[in-house]
Amino acid sequence: MPIRSILALGSAALAFSGAAAHAETNYPLTIENCGQTVTFEQAPQNAVALGQNSAEIMLLLGLEDQMAATAFWPNAVLPEVSEANSEVEVLTVEFPTLESVLSKQPDFVAAMLTTLLGPDSKVAKRSDFEDLGIPTYLSPSACSTTLDASDAYGSRDALWSMDLLYKEIEDLSRIFDVADRGDALIEDFKAREATLRAQFAENEDLTFLFWFSSPSPADDAYLGGGNGPSGYIADILGGSNAITTEADWPAVGWEGIMAANPTVFVAAQVDRNRWDLDTADNKIEFLQSDPTVSQMEAVRNGRIVVMSGAAMNPSIRTLYGAEQVAEQLKALDLP
Repeated sequence: MPIRSILALGSAALAFSGAAAHAETNYPLTIENCGQTVTFEQAPQNAVALGQNSAEIMLLLGLEDQMAATAFWPNAVLPEVSEANSEVEVLTVEFPTLESVLSKQPDFVAAMLTTLLGPDSKVAKRSDFEDLGIPTYLSPSACSTTLDASDAYGSRDALWSMDLLYKEIEDLSRIFDVADRGDALIEDFKAREATLRAQFAENEDLTFLFWFSSPSPADDAYLGGGNGPSGYIADILGGSNAITTEADWPAVGWEGIMAANPTVFVAAQVDRNRWDLDTADNKIEFLQSDPTVSQMEAVRNGRIVVMSGAAMNPSIRTLYGAEQVAEQLKALDLP
């Protein structure tokens, strides 16, 4: 059943039980978000979502009529919200300018990454909007990382979990006064998460390597780090991440990748069309044709699976990515 149908049923059930009235948001609403206090006088009516995750959560909550624009899309939108998304302007699939965001006269700005809304953001700092009286929200997944000068995306000393995502859904549903829809969405994701865990037994010999993209075959590859969403996907499928670095997005050379020797290669499909190796097909062609890389055990045994690149970001797409990989694992020759 499509998620939007699940949400409709969930809302109806809550309304019937009388829980919907209890879930109503009382304004002004004040929340704590990433170390900042944010107050909302009313539900936003002209929101801008910076990042695919922020946008897709709003769309899954049925908020397209209250969204002015979105930006930063590594992949195409989820099919179940494609029609709703067509009603919302996309500023760019890359990093937008602050001017383009402000041109939409937003009354709320939500972002999925610190590079979109953070102290060293390519777009803006939170204070840029707050000085204009525009409340902001940063994904708890983004501010749960430790940042340093050498890594704009940060690192994690513990494995990312869906709990951070559930907090984000809960917060956004309260901000927009649709808590019943948020509850239904969270319950759906929790059920899907439990189903995946039940399907795969722990296997300490099963390792995954998640390749997001590379500017060229000669460059280091951007990989999913050990404690990030890629590590979560490996864990939920019974294995572990072959890349153990705490950085969310390590850049690793092919000698290091071959030394990691994963059981399964996960080639990300990235739709943004920035580099040739954004596409999964081009990744697979390189893996199978390079004289040295093609000799890796995972490649020789055809253990290459494809997953949406957006799933490697801490987002709702992470669970979808785990489901994608799970389906393909069943057909692989695994020990």
